[in-house]
Amino acid sequence: MMQPAHHPELVDPFNQYPLSLGRGFWFNPVNDEKYYINNGIPVFLPEEQMSGNNLKYSRFYDRISRFYRVSSVFYSWLKGSSEKKIKMKYLEQLQVKPGDKVLEVAVGSADNLLYLPRNASYSGLDISFGMLTMAKRHLRKWGIQAGLYQGEAEHLPFAEHSFDVVFHVGGISLFNNSQRAIHEMIRVAKPGGQVMIVDDNEVTQVRSYHKNPFSPATASLTDEDQSAPVKLLPNGMRNIEVRYYFDSMLYCLTFRKPDQIRKPALKSAADAVR
Repeated sequence: MMQPAHHPELVDPFNQYPLSLGRGFWFNPVNDEKYYINNGIPVFLPEEQMSGNNLKYSRFYDRISRFYRVSSVFYSWLKGSSEKKIKMKYLEQLQVKPGDKVLEVAVGSADNLLYLPRNASYSGLDISFGMLTMAKRHLRKWGIQAGLYQGEAEHLPFAEHSFDVVFHVGGISLFNNSQRAIHEMIRVAKPGGQVMIVDDNEVTQVRSYHKNPFSPATASLTDEDQSAPVKLLPNGMRNIEVRYYFDSMLYCLTFRKPDQIRKPALKSAADAVR
């Protein structure tokens, strides 16, 4: 049985005040900041407010959004496998249960959601509106209910403790601020919730971003950049595990948010990387 779309509590991503719904927008009643809804997708970071890699890759994925699945399948072929086989290797680690509320950060064209159980509730956030448009088409075609949102991983528009499972696949080292993004994923996870981060683990001088052979990425990345970002986790995370798949081409970092977490410690770590 398909679970209806989950509607998490939305907050201002820059100060976490609860938002109210207006006519065609969400707004912060404290400062009257408005976040407009475009084709059913709330926009929490318009392009004129983006910067750095977030702006660069938002524009890139807007341009290639219609062809992204082709490149994803081609990437899988280069790895000597199929898209489904690659995705199921890491998605199985999420252990999604019936009724779980699940968030994918950088949901792209929603390809991962195709392989997850239908009896959970899904939300997806991405910085590219073009990719979200394709995600909306795919979800309608596949009969999957999910809420979609445009924003950046460093400032999630969701209240804390909103999701049982939070995950991200691909390119976390090329976010504007990887550590802040991880702290945000932890913030919106429920106590005891599962968090997963998956990315390439190839050691090369130049790495294509988000498993896409047509990426414009030109930055040189060190071995450290491409390893599982365990050192970016705040203290106290539970059940930390790193798995490697396909001859160590992919890493899969999983951990659980503790049942209790000292908010000042988490906040000070996030403040340190602003």
